[in-house]
Amino acid sequence: MQLHTIWFVIIAIFWVGFFVLEGFDFGVGTLHTILGHTDIERRVALNTIGPWWDGNEVWLVVAGAGTFAAFPGWYATMFSALYLALLLTLAALMARGVAFEYRGKSENPRWQAAWTWCTTVGSLLIPLLLGVGLGDLLAGLPINQNHDFTGNFFDLLTPYGLMTGVTLVGLCLLHGATFLKLKTTDSLRGRARAAAGPLGWAAIVLVIGHVIWTRAVAGGADVPEPLQVVAVIAVIFAARLGVSDQYDGWAFAASAVAILATVGSIFVDLYPNVMISSTNAAYNLTVNNSASGSYALKVMTVAAVIFFPLVLAYQGWSFHVFRARVRTPPTQAEPAAPQAATPPA
Repeated sequence: MQLHTIWFVIIAIFWVGFFVLEGFDFGVGTLHTILGHTDIERRVALNTIGPWWDGNEVWLVVAGAGTFAAFPGWYATMFSALYLALLLTLAALMARGVAFEYRGKSENPRWQAAWTWCTTVGSLLIPLLLGVGLGDLLAGLPINQNHDFTGNFFDLLTPYGLMTGVTLVGLCLLHGATFLKLKTTDSLRGRARAAAGPLGWAAIVLVIGHVIWTRAVAGGADVPEPLQVVAVIAVIFAARLGVSDQYDGWAFAASAVAILATVGSIFVDLYPNVMISSTNAAYNLTVNNSASGSYALKVMTVAAVIFFPLVLAYQGWSFHVFRARVRTPPTQAEPAAPQAATPPA
């Protein structure tokens, strides 16, 4: 296997890792206002992702940096074409990150409500926008022979791209519900389990629709590829186990596999291209015509071999350390009213 193909696989792994790990963050961030009926329950929901959300976002940074280093032609065309969408994504990431830190800085209800909405809307927009961008890579964008994007913002709103974005939002919501079911207790866990039912059915419909649409967009065989079959099976298991009072870990694992297979299948169908030109197939960006030189890829490969296992080991250890459930503190009873003093006889 050639180095540029290896780096296409590595970048695909970065994107898959980002959506699997950050997906439950997005789901919890979107659902915490719905499933948490009190401010304490909302804080508990957000505390479940507290140890990981900022570390999980590093996978997105590494995916962008890896694309820049390994495929500068792909990076230049993709980031110029998706410039406004990526700017909106960056704004949502910043608003969401600041909201986590600033929400508890004041007890003012308006202050807390504003940051709560930043968390909710940001968590919903990010997978939607990034999903549209990933779908556009396969659906095709107007790109000329110089690999320059020649369209406008509305050309980014391809039907398949929008479908991909909505599908990833649905999977993230299910992933968040199974994570809350795994990490919380009492009423909050019960509501997460109840929400997994309708979210699971919606995710099943979206994933099956996405598989059918992907086959139509990618062309070739009408039979779904193995990863797409895995995605359908995994989301069915996630939906079924999500409503069970047991198997919390298996439900979360199944929703993670569903996201992995859905995002991974996009890159499988994309290869050997990295971006499709809707103007002319001859203008497609491929792993060959957009890759860096051999020396740069060799240096990057050595770095990846050294540091990638360390990152995986660290993240695995952090999940082990913070594996306990986050419990909702008991509601403190209001102090009894003082008894009136008995007047002296």
